[in-house]
Amino acid sequence: MDLVQSIIERAKSNKQRIVLPEATEERTLRAADQVLADDIANLILIGNPDEIHALAEKWGLKNIDKATLIDPENNPKSEEYAALLAELRKKKGMTIEQARELVKNPLYLGCMIIKTGDADGQISGALSTTGDTLRPALQIIKCAPGITCVSGAMLLITKQPQYGENGVLVVGDVAVTPMPDAQQLAQIAVCTAQTAKSVAGFADPRVAMLSFSTKGSAKHEVVDKVVEATKLAKELAPELKIDGELQADAALVPSVGEKKAPGSDIAGKANVLVFPCLEVGNIAYKLVQRLGDAVALGPILQGIARPVNDLSRGCSVDDIYKMVAITACQAMDAKKQ
Repeated sequence: MDLVQSIIERAKSNKQRIVLPEATEERTLRAADQVLADDIANLILIGNPDEIHALAEKWGLKNIDKATLIDPENNPKSEEYAALLAELRKKKGMTIEQARELVKNPLYLGCMIIKTGDADGQISGALSTTGDTLRPALQIIKCAPGITCVSGAMLLITKQPQYGENGVLVVGDVAVTPMPDAQQLAQIAVCTAQTAKSVAGFADPRVAMLSFSTKGSAKHEVVDKVVEATKLAKELAPELKIDGELQADAALVPSVGEKKAPGSDIAGKANVLVFPCLEVGNIAYKLVQRLGDAVALGPILQGIARPVNDLSRGCSVDDIYKMVAITACQAMDAKKQ
């Protein structure tokens, strides 16, 4: 079974409640119909129910009736949500009037539904910017315990089975934090290993902290940051298998790992790669995707207490469908934390 299919099967095995706040957007509604047809998740669609039903009929979608529809303009829980939001944002000076307006915003409403325990995750971005997707998540759901830094992981499905986990690598950060300090980089490492477990299904994440140096072969302050981050990650998650700093070849190729980092448990065996900064991560995954003909799944946002994922505005119906399954796998895992 390929990785995508195994993620879908895992989602089906324990159905989660996923919010789609952009439900009147065509790709989103088509993906929702497919998710409901395949019984992957219980969906909560935010939007005017009459409009959603009319669009479903127009596009020939037969499964939308299986979803829960919530009208942001006419929601019986609006006042309860507004009171909670005003309380959560009291220190920032939010008034009840401002909160009443915000809970009509589908992205905020979805996060309030998650906060009150009535949903498990949310996906948006087909219409909204990354900032619009992340803002309510960080204000309402907040970061996971012990984490202060949100990041984005990518699953790279390569045609090189000798590397990673039968050709699959989980890498981060590729999406959110431009210049992480050592503490943030340590958190990114721990979160990316968690995503490797919960989404990619890795039983044994082996994390390489990447640099242009291997075990002191080069001296520079950016290398020092990776060394420090490796130490901090071990303190943050003592059970984590992690080593650094390692060059990419030392992390992936056993013969190079043995030469450059003798005695390392990770060198030559890594299946999770942590990039020193966002610039490196974003460029690296796009090069692997284009030149190596790899499939890149993501970005998968990590570090939030409950999963909230961000789509590209150029996403396809299939991208949204897969992201529902990914978010469901993250949601199962988040409940164990």
